Amino acid sequence: MPADRVHLVRHGEVFNPEGVLYGRLPHFGLSDLGKRMAAAAADDLVSRGRPVTGLFSSPLQRARESAQPISEAFGLEPQIDERIIEPTNAFEGTRMRGPGGSLRRPANWRYLVNPWKPSWGEAFSSVTARMLAAMNDARHSVESGDVAMVSHQLPIWVTHLVITGKRPAHDPRKRRCALSSITSFEWHDGRFVELGYTDPGAPIASDATDVGAV
Repeated sequence: MPADRVHLVRHGEVFNPEGVLYGRLPHFGLSDLGKRMAAAAADDLVSRGRPVTGLFSSPLQRARESAQPISEAFGLEPQIDERIIEPTNAFEGTRMRGPGGSLRRPANWRYLVNPWKPSWGEAFSSVTARMLAAMNDARHSVESGDVAMVSHQLPIWVTHLVITGKRPAHDPRKRRCALSSITSFEWHDGRFVELGYTDPGAPIASDATDVGAV
C-alpha cells in the first residue's frame, strides 16, 4: 500500500539581512530562528504519533536544512526532488519594496502585466503540475506510513488551491503558508484531499522575517 498521507512542509526563516527575494539563489540557509522553527515542524510531526517513512526535499539549501530535523526524528535520509523547488522569478536577487526597490523601477513593470499567469516567472499551472506529480510519486515510494516533503511557500500554496478546487491565481499577500507550516493531504477516490494546516513555528515567529514573492 502507498503512503496514507503527504505532508508539505515549508522551510524555516532564512538568514537574509539584505531583505532580497532569494528565489533559487544558492547560499541562502536558515537563520538561527529558522533552525528552531524547522525543529518545531519536526516535533509537530512526531507528536502526531504517525510513522513518517519517506522524506523528500527541494534542492535549495533552506529546504535541505529544514528537512534535517525531520530526518533525525524519523531516521530517514532525505531524497532530493527537483520538482518541489521554488519557481523561477524575474525579481530574484532584488529587494521588492522601499527605496531602490524593484517595484519602483518602470523597466520592471513589464513583469507585472499578467499576475494571473504570472508574468514574472513560472506559470502557476506548471508549478502545480510538477508538485502534484512529485506528491504522487512520493506516495508510491513507500509501502505504508506518511511522507514529508519540504518545499516553499508558493508551490505549497498553489497546490493547496488546486486540490481544494480553487484557481491558482491569487494575491501573494494572502497566502496561508507560514514559515515551517505543514499542509497535509490524503489520497481518496483517485485524488488528493486536504486534511489540515498547522503552524508549529507560530509561538516563536513573532520576530521572523518572511520575504515572499510578488
